[in-house]
Amino acid sequence: MAKQIQYEKTQALATEAERALELIGRAIRMAGYQNIKSNNSSFGRNSSHPPIEIQKGNGYQRSDSLVIRHQLSDGIDFDCLGNVLTSERTKNDLALQGFLVNQQAGVAKGAKVNGGSLMCQSLDRQGRIQNTTLMNGINALRIEGLGAQSSLGQRSFRITLEMTDGAIIQKAFERTFTTRNLP
Repeated sequence: MAKQIQYEKTQALATEAERALELIGRAIRMAGYQNIKSNNSSFGRNSSHPPIEIQKGNGYQRSDSLVIRHQLSDGIDFDCLGNVLTSERTKNDLALQGFLVNQQAGVAKGAKVNGGSLMCQSLDRQGRIQNTTLMNGINALRIEGLGAQSSLGQRSFRITLEMTDGAIIQKAFERTFTTRNLP
């Protein structure tokens, strides 16, 4: 019975990790997208808004954080929460998606904590940053750039998500994603 419970917990962690990694991967693929119909090049050399920002070791358990910026396409774009991105949900014509790990909120003092919370950052309808919990049970988020930007403007990143059930299970999930739209 104990092995079955551990197996089911491991499968649940794997499902959650795959969901989170897919959301992060979608954001990375959108990084730096510029709508051809836009007269505004938001990612020039002197721009204060780079398409990808990685901050190392600033979150829960020294987790990394990731911020992605891109313009809106002519189709329907979604943020990491599933909200439809509109011009109201941009700042300086750029949509923002961020991922970071914080300590779990709302845990009673002395209660056992099973890792941190993976947070999604996006812009609300007034263009302000909003943080929303995607999932709990995150030990760490690690982001590693792989090599320099290619001549095609692509760059690869290895994303590692370390998950826990707070007791026995400690499992790392890793995927590599490549940008498509960097200037």
